[in-house]
Parts: sequence; structure tokens; C-alpha cells
Amino acid sequence: MPPVPPPARSRRLAVFTLVVCLLAVAAAVISFARGSFLGVVWVLLAGLTSNMTWYYIKRDKARKSVTG
Repeated sequence: MPPVPPPARSRRLAVFTLVVCLLAVAAAVISFARGSFLGVVWVLLAGLTSNMTWYYIKRDKARKSVTG
């Protein structure tokens, strides 16, 4: 297995983590609206996946600027 995924895979992971982030935000809103504090877990998951999305986007852009 290569240590660094190819660019297409990084882009796909960025889209996947963005979708998970949006779903986690929606789950947090629903959870808080129902009065459950489980929404805190969803907010933390949304923060993690948001950071992962930015990481994969920046890595893909950096790879494109190096390879041309």
C-alpha cells in the first residue's frame, strides 16, 4: 500500500468527510431539538470531519501545485 494516496483518492476522501460532516451537523440539530445532550457527540464528530475535509483539500491542492 502506498503511504500517500493518489490525488483522486484524496479528493474522494474530502467529499466523503464533507458529507459526514453535514450529516453530523444535521444529527446534532435534531438531537438538541429533541432535548438530548447526545448532540454534543455529533458536534465533536462534525468538528473532526470538518478538519479532515480541510486537510484533504489542502493536501490535494499542494500536490497539484508541485506536480503542475
